[in-house]
Amino acid sequence: MKKHNKFLTLFMVLVLSVVLAACGASDEKTTNDEGTTDEGGSKELNLLVASEPPSLHPGLATDTTSGVILQNTFEGLMTLVNGEPTEAAAESYKVSEDGLVYTFTLRDAKWSNGDPVTANDFAYAWTWVLDPENASEYSSILYPIKGAEAFNLGEGSAEDLGINVIDEKTIEVTLEAPTPYFLELTAFKTMYPIHQATQESNPTWYTEAETIVSNGPFTLTEWVHSGNMVLTKSDTYWDADTVKIDTVNIAMVESETTQMTSFDAGEVDYLGTTLGVVPLDAIERLKSEDILNVADYSGIYWYKLNTTDPVIQNINIRKALALAIDRKALIENITKGEQTPALSIVPPGVEGFGDNYFEDADFEKAKEYLAAGLKELGLSDPSELTISVSYNTSEAHSAIAQFIQQGWASNLGINVKLDNSEWQVYLDKLSNLDYQVGRMGWIADYNDAYSFLEMFNSAENGNNDTGWENAEYAALLKQSVTETDADKRTEVLKEAEAIMVEEMPVIPIYFYTNLYVQKDYVSGMEPDALGNINLKYADVNK
Repeated sequence: MKKHNKFLTLFMVLVLSVVLAACGASDEKTTNDEGTTDEGGSKELNLLVASEPPSLHPGLATDTTSGVILQNTFEGLMTLVNGEPTEAAAESYKVSEDGLVYTFTLRDAKWSNGDPVTANDFAYAWTWVLDPENASEYSSILYPIKGAEAFNLGEGSAEDLGINVIDEKTIEVTLEAPTPYFLELTAFKTMYPIHQATQESNPTWYTEAETIVSNGPFTLTEWVHSGNMVLTKSDTYWDADTVKIDTVNIAMVESETTQMTSFDAGEVDYLGTTLGVVPLDAIERLKSEDILNVADYSGIYWYKLNTTDPVIQNINIRKALALAIDRKALIENITKGEQTPALSIVPPGVEGFGDNYFEDADFEKAKEYLAAGLKELGLSDPSELTISVSYNTSEAHSAIAQFIQQGWASNLGINVKLDNSEWQVYLDKLSNLDYQVGRMGWIADYNDAYSFLEMFNSAENGNNDTGWENAEYAALLKQSVTETDADKRTEVLKEAEAIMVEEMPVIPIYFYTNLYVQKDYVSGMEPDALGNINLKYADVNK
């Protein structure tokens, strides 16, 4: 929703126009025996996203909307296939016996401008991310690399990094400690290469389709800001023969109702995950039609808490809010997506985790915490307390916020205000700690508990957004990085998780499931447990 309602009607007209234009709805399209969808014999896939991608720079992107575009226009040393790391830009790799040194040999690959992809492109990109001047919010994901954390914190130099370019086709990476998920990290967007000459000649290269140089299976050939995007099969991609889709049309449609209408009308071929949302009010219908897919998803829906706020900094208030949510009722009556109530931080799908640290909807305990918190704040009655809940514009987020608002008001007797804003504005609010309670989701970057816990190692971590930090917690995370015994490492991380739940800088609400629908002629778009969809393997056969 735009800030000014007088623009709403015009906005909806523009949105519908974009959907029809970007999705190529035309009576003149034909289909041949090979499943092609236009007069020229090429295959098209029609998709949508909910908003403008905030950033298409691999080193700056932090959100899933940007991520789904980057995943299909760039490529790391490895990629994830069915959740498993598989060679991508790297043709092969070797790992030293002590698990500290990874040596990658690159295949013959090219950038979209025809330049060869070299080992230096990776070394340059990683150094750029770690350079504190570039303020990459995801820089900590490279901390397993020797010297990375020190350089990023201004305590070391680029020359001390464990990144060594042997030759154009060989890069050697030395780690601080054995990192069992390092190969998965090299498949993540922050570790994608960037074209050095392009970055140095045009620092804003990633803001327009015409200036983006990428190395993935698709290139971004059209970008109408806040309107639509077009991905085109790359003719320079090393594995172009595997790519079946010639053109991917992506409309930007904020309204979840309009997204569903577009799918029902055949204007988009897939809806769900990061490519739109299955709206709450359509779930029962889609289940009855037997077309709703429910998949595992390693992620959590939570409310972040601004611990620098005069009210929210009170631990008792935070605990009261956390315990006064009826998660089971929320799932049964609002989300309806077979989610699991989150009574911990790390999802049960991560081996060794899934303990319940508190009771769902423990209203009596919540009232005890509230009373203690009010006394500490110098307040005598719950009605004197007003909490603001912020969320980005979405029918689902709004419905969830209203449910929680009603629960806090009726069970705690406090006042709750709701505040929504469009995605980019909302991200800025959280980053600037300009909120009290703010909704957010987190999908694992790699399927390990550390992915859910690491962002809170410091208030300065770009993904923290709560202002919270705890020295003991941070020390446990550091210990987990060097612990080579898997069982001991799990215990260390569980100790850290317990501290986080005890201090509650975030309120866990539910663990995600992945809801999606697709046309019966679409294949190869099943998301993995991290929600990744690699359009390289997608196909349409009408």
